[in-house]
Amino acid sequence: MQDAIQQLRIAQYTYALPDERIARYPLEARDASKLLIYKDGDISEDHYYGLHQHLEPGTMLVFNNTKVIPARLQFVKPSGGVVEVFCLEPLHDQASGMTQQGEVVWKCLVGGAKKWKSGALTLENGPICLYAHWEDKENNLVRFQWTPETATFAEVLEVLGAVPLPPYLARPAEAADRTRYQTIYARYDGSVAAPTAGLHFTERMFDQLAEKGIARAHLTLHVGAGTFKPVKSETIGEHDMHAEYFDVPLETIKNLRLQFQIGNVVAVGTTTLRTLESLFLMGSKLLHQPNLDLPALEIKQWDAYAPEHTHTTVLAAFDALIEWMEANAQDRIVAKTQLMIAPGYRVRTILALVTNFHQPNSTLLLLVAALVGDDWRRIYQYALDHDFRFLSYGDGSLLFNT
Repeated sequence: MQDAIQQLRIAQYTYALPDERIARYPLEARDASKLLIYKDGDISEDHYYGLHQHLEPGTMLVFNNTKVIPARLQFVKPSGGVVEVFCLEPLHDQASGMTQQGEVVWKCLVGGAKKWKSGALTLENGPICLYAHWEDKENNLVRFQWTPETATFAEVLEVLGAVPLPPYLARPAEAADRTRYQTIYARYDGSVAAPTAGLHFTERMFDQLAEKGIARAHLTLHVGAGTFKPVKSETIGEHDMHAEYFDVPLETIKNLRLQFQIGNVVAVGTTTLRTLESLFLMGSKLLHQPNLDLPALEIKQWDAYAPEHTHTTVLAAFDALIEWMEANAQDRIVAKTQLMIAPGYRVRTILALVTNFHQPNSTLLLLVAALVGDDWRRIYQYALDHDFRFLSYGDGSLLFNT
């Protein structure tokens, strides 16, 4: 199966997206965005504030509570040249990368790198003064130091950084993006892109969902810039899938396991789905090799397509994962996943997915095609024909697993 999937041509997963259909700004009301519903082959539409009407009592919605950081830093050299340093991920774990005081090393994208040959770059605002040094230019590692040293790097970014809007919005970040390019339930600093399916949710929606008996759970996956990386290779197998950190407490995993047994799970966003499927695959690995350590459990790009996962049930996989965590005194799973979900992959953990409309030639579109099959074309054509707004600030969909 893996060989067949790797030979899929990305040209099969593209469509014409007119520039005017890209939503460059969000609607005034988050939950007023349109919602396409795909179920049993039928397509209809509503608005996000009507989501509760399309879900049954006893359903659980699972959200990604990552928080977008102001990851873009613009340094102006004495000569007037601008060097933009885009913080991607810390050299070590995400939590310490944000809470470190005085000094930290991050992997970065550097725009205008030719203007920065050596020496420190300086950026200052009020009491915060930040210095950037090349730590390892070949590997794009930048060492940051700042004063006052008692400030955390999260506090430094909050003062000096800009919101990392997606490149396809083709505009600079504005003050309103600090709020609107962030879910209302964002909690843990670490993403350089928003889990955009969650941008539409409001307290009004949460009240409606609760009144209907629909539960909520949260996990964390820090979204990397690789989420915007188009597949430029001819075949999917030649594409290098980006890896992202996720963090899920044992208590959440136990609650999910119970929900898999008694009800239906709906993932809010592709990042949530990737995390749920990665947890399943970790448990499936443990069923076959119970003594694996955490690095061996991490999900690589093509791990999902190994034949041993074919007949594993979600309950058995989660039981194995819970047993391993308890035996190893782990109260949470913090790991990386490079999981690529592409047509041919069988999504096991969810009843449905809430997601925005994604770029042509993207791994996110491949994920949608894996969930709904060839009907992705009908879904996207319907959205184009009925004035849906596309990409991060656009409208969304509720896609039931086929």
